[in-house]
Amino acid sequence: MKDLDSADLDCLAALADERSFERAAQRLAVTQSAVSQRLRNLEAQLGQLLVVRSRPLRLTEPGKLLLRYARQMQALRTDLARELGARTTRNERIAIAVNADSLATWVPPALDPLVQAGLNEGFGLELVVDDQDFTHEWLRQGEVLGCVSTVRQALRGCSVQPLGVMRYVAVASPAFLREHLPQGLNAANFTTAPFLVFNRKDDSQVQWVSKAFGVRAPRLQERYVPSSEAYVRAVLMGWGVGVAPELQLRPLIGSGELVVLRPELSIDVTLFWHQWKLEADSGAAGGTLLDQIGKALAAGARAALG
Repeated sequence: MKDLDSADLDCLAALADERSFERAAQRLAVTQSAVSQRLRNLEAQLGQLLVVRSRPLRLTEPGKLLLRYARQMQALRTDLARELGARTTRNERIAIAVNADSLATWVPPALDPLVQAGLNEGFGLELVVDDQDFTHEWLRQGEVLGCVSTVRQALRGCSVQPLGVMRYVAVASPAFLREHLPQGLNAANFTTAPFLVFNRKDDSQVQWVSKAFGVRAPRLQERYVPSSEAYVRAVLMGWGVGVAPELQLRPLIGSGELVVLRPELSIDVTLFWHQWKLEADSGAAGGTLLDQIGKALAAGARAALG
């Protein structure tokens, strides 16, 4: 396979991000015909279809494999620019996938020093949010270069390191307990008590009830609130019982605004950091930018999660 043109690879990455030729052209500041031509160049060179021309468009399996390479090349260019003391272009970015609860708690403080330092260097950071059991798929498909995940096993070509354990507890507001659960949450009433759920991928409530009452696959009354911050607000307002990170709830529990149900019981979620191994060596102190992101997340997780 001949050397692939970096502009063509950037075009594939833009198509993967924007999911349309028009938006990809706007992002790259070129015409749609130029985007089409660059994609045709790649497909002709590889002899394979890389993009399904649907609405929204999607990458084929060969396209996903090439996307991994394109992301890595973008990251290496960003590292080279940093070493040379040059600002990167606005299209250069490092994308990582994190779960919403980590984003609402320990991830921003962990990354803040690195992001603040990067303001003068011009590199971009994109945080993709998904459930911790699904962020690994973003990495596998080449959409991101690193992820916070519950998956233990590293993909081929990736490294993995443990971050720590997020402890989830069940809570409710005092007013909700007085009005709806005066006898407390128990095996006789958990099926009629409303539980707040983040989204349809979230099964922490089911796990907690199963562990608390020894019930397999319990059926719950569910109210969906797909935002970590809004989820906690909804619990405070008495919308139902919530199962959320103790780290996030700690101040509210301490102030008495929320009450922990069954304090001895928790759902413990072990998190891991995965990242692609970039082939080229970086002479910059601390390794590549992706390495530095991984180190910052590991240090932040140790401080917050123990």
